[in-house]
Amino acid sequence: MPYILNKYYPARNIFFFLGEGVLIFLAVNCVNLIFKGPQLYTEAYSLYILRALLVTLIFQFSLYFFDLYDLSGQLTGAEVFARVMQAFGAGCIVLAFVYYFFPVIIISSRVFWTGYGAICASILLWRFVYNKVLDRKMFVQPVVIVGAGKLAARIAAEIEGKRDSGYKIISFVGHQGDPLGKISSSAPLVGELRQLPQLCRAHKVEKVVVALDDARGKTPVQELLQCKMQGISIENGVTFYEGLTGKILVEKVNPSWLIYSSGFKIGRWYVFAKRFIDVVVSFVGLLLSFPVIVSSAVIIKLESSGPVFYQQERVGEKGEPFNVVKFRSMRSDAEKDGPVWAMENDTRVTRYGSFMRKVRIDEIPQMWNVLKGEMSFVGPRPERPVFVEQLTRTIPYYALRHSIKPGITGWAQICYPYGASEEDALRKLEYDLYYIKNLSLQMDLWIIFQTVKTVLFQKGAR
Repeated sequence: MPYILNKYYPARNIFFFLGEGVLIFLAVNCVNLIFKGPQLYTEAYSLYILRALLVTLIFQFSLYFFDLYDLSGQLTGAEVFARVMQAFGAGCIVLAFVYYFFPVIIISSRVFWTGYGAICASILLWRFVYNKVLDRKMFVQPVVIVGAGKLAARIAAEIEGKRDSGYKIISFVGHQGDPLGKISSSAPLVGELRQLPQLCRAHKVEKVVVALDDARGKTPVQELLQCKMQGISIENGVTFYEGLTGKILVEKVNPSWLIYSSGFKIGRWYVFAKRFIDVVVSFVGLLLSFPVIVSSAVIIKLESSGPVFYQQERVGEKGEPFNVVKFRSMRSDAEKDGPVWAMENDTRVTRYGSFMRKVRIDEIPQMWNVLKGEMSFVGPRPERPVFVEQLTRTIPYYALRHSIKPGITGWAQICYPYGASEEDALRKLEYDLYYIKNLSLQMDLWIIFQTVKTVLFQKGAR
């Protein structure tokens, strides 16, 4: 997990999360001290620390599941207050269940509700201050972008479109003839490349991002070397974009970047551990979900004619075809006119099929594919051969997603809303390549954790 946090999530966001956890923990302990005195911790130190930690963890999980750690957007004070109250309400319900089964960790009502008030006050104040920091672009890293074309525009859109990007663009350095696309940026454009070192010194720039659409003969080598000797970090635009967004900009990547970049390593230990987890979890998952499987099979059979399970050919690891197994959620004649992309509010979907898709029940039989070794729990979603053939011709590097086993869930599924078009396939490939480049068990566990929220709140289902 630390790998994922350091790789993708800005340091300020991690600080914000940890700082909020410390505030919740301290609020509970301070109230304990006020009501029961310092001798409390000499008598049962570990027990009271455990109680405070439990409240901290459950409340922070609740804040996470209510999207209160997504700091990229702008929420009003009323919206923040309402969501925090909803999150803490859900947290109290979870705590009630935990206290019922483990009464030894119950906090007295007087301490708990006083602590609850202290937690609410401290969290709302913490978020108010932090939002002011974000709005005023405080403690951000100043960067200069070399380039004024489409790649520079994509990077600028990500930096200026997110309040929590952690960067501030000091200036663009490029030729006047290279338009900055359709974005509006407050940063000026400097046309003289030789001014780069002086510009960096004047504004105490810590990083230079080289984002030239065509670097042949245009890279200011001498100026970049001077910046490097000044201790300034120099980063390729595509690599910077990858770390900023958690995806790889497929349209701007050349083969040499893929060949020489770090990552894309599949170790033996990872393969063994991933397969072991897949077998154990899929076997246990099929056993636990057996009542849901039986009841779903009955409902599907009663609602419409046709088979209960739907088998469809998909492209798997190394391009090998296999039949994916799902509960049938559409009418049996859904593709009588040939394969088509799924649509929003698809009229071919049955009533129970719509419900299954929202809560992902239709995906349960795919655990059989995982058990057989045709799929994994985490990986790029498998696509149909007819669409793979089409997308391989039009989207660069699309075939690379077949270098690993497809998955029931994946990085693209939790980062990109549901879509069924060639444009959506391109955007999902950007996330799929990022996942393949950064394979690790920590990342798999993080994706599964994120998927739980996606399923609970029915995000991206169609």
